[in-house]
Amino acid sequence: MSLDLPPSRDGVIAAALDALDSGRFQADLARRVAMPTVSREEAHKPDLQRYIDEELVPVFDRLGFEARIFRRDAAPGAFLLATRIEDACLPTVLMYGHGDVVTGVPEKWSPGLSPFQLTERDGRWYGRGTADNKGQHSVNLAALEAVLAVNGKLGFNLKYLMEMGEEYGSPALAELCADEAEAFAADMLIASDGPRIGLNQPTIFLGARGGMNIHLEVVAREGYHHSGNWGGLLANPGVELAHAIAALIGPTGECLVPELTPGTIPDDVRKALSRCTIETSPGDPELDDWWGAPGLTPAERVYGWSTLEVMEIEVGNIAKPLYAIPPWARARLQLRHPVGVDTDAVLPAVRRKLDQAGLQRVRIVPATDAAFPASRSALDNEWVRFVAESMQRTMGKPPVILPNLGGSLPNTIFTDTLGLPTIWVPHSYPGCGQHGADEHLPVSIVREGLAIMAGIFWDLGHRS
Repeated sequence: MSLDLPPSRDGVIAAALDALDSGRFQADLARRVAMPTVSREEAHKPDLQRYIDEELVPVFDRLGFEARIFRRDAAPGAFLLATRIEDACLPTVLMYGHGDVVTGVPEKWSPGLSPFQLTERDGRWYGRGTADNKGQHSVNLAALEAVLAVNGKLGFNLKYLMEMGEEYGSPALAELCADEAEAFAADMLIASDGPRIGLNQPTIFLGARGGMNIHLEVVAREGYHHSGNWGGLLANPGVELAHAIAALIGPTGECLVPELTPGTIPDDVRKALSRCTIETSPGDPELDDWWGAPGLTPAERVYGWSTLEVMEIEVGNIAKPLYAIPPWARARLQLRHPVGVDTDAVLPAVRRKLDQAGLQRVRIVPATDAAFPASRSALDNEWVRFVAESMQRTMGKPPVILPNLGGSLPNTIFTDTLGLPTIWVPHSYPGCGQHGADEHLPVSIVREGLAIMAGIFWDLGHRS
């Protein structure tokens, strides 16, 4: 970067935006998207290491960071901790991101689009990882580079943790942070993942809802049996499973098991959510106002309450019908819950509810999926105010402040294991298509994100 800009807040923001306008940012992101860093597929393990070696380490070397690599047997890829200590008396910020992605599913993408090729269309960059999470940490890295190019220093200490297994459930991350707590010690976490509340609404969130999967199964017998000969004589696992789901979730989507909800929404959380409006963008589905927990606003349903959703159901083969009573039925349900739910009480409560409905034959099968605990930093802390004021100074309007993300992230590792206040500044939006086909990142969010992060970094370095 060779811009001759004054060492000022406006100067570092201009330098960050030049990374976009010059095409450098797009070239960097295209190269990163082209690496198929799918952490759940064994064949792509070399790509996980290549992303660290070829993309991340060279950037941090250029920016004057010391890079350390950590490995754990349970993790699909290595962990990178890049550290730049300018003065032990200065505050230390820990940042976080992940370089792995979910599988590409190229057959589901729109014509002309491919998961591991960056394609620009209608003001959006398409490709796997553009939103989750390569595009987001690329914004932060470009903003850091702009600050150092213009100012010559950060004015604070920075540790940047990158993992290659978040989409695998972040195995061994908690263990690593506990074992190496001194290496990760900081005053606060600033990270970027997940979506904003809306396309045009810069957002801060302070934690994440927890996520856990509940697997249900009914196995009646072996083999299919003709429905004309055996209907009315043999129990139908599909019917039993349908009643089990209905015992847990009401016809309008309300979770019917009180132990799976927080019971109440804390006053400070309710107050914060009263200022939040969920807005849809072009291409988003229309909201179903009648769906979900009654008496709550849309924001409260997503950020302050629990949702129990059916993810998959298997019974028979609808594409190749046998017209026979199936021998088994299975379903995977997913609970998203805020702070206030005792996760140890979830499965016993589900078992009691099924038994009360006379559905003893429905089994709860141990889930092998990774679970994320819920976590949330305090809404009223100095770092939240500091980052919010910085974003308002840059954007000319206050950001939306959410108590937590509606989805799940390994935030509890930073709040509980490392004891840090956590502030997430996302550079994506709900309609980005993450984990599905046509994942994309609007260029408008990149532009705002570069300005926002350059402003935050400048303000951190000039904090009185």
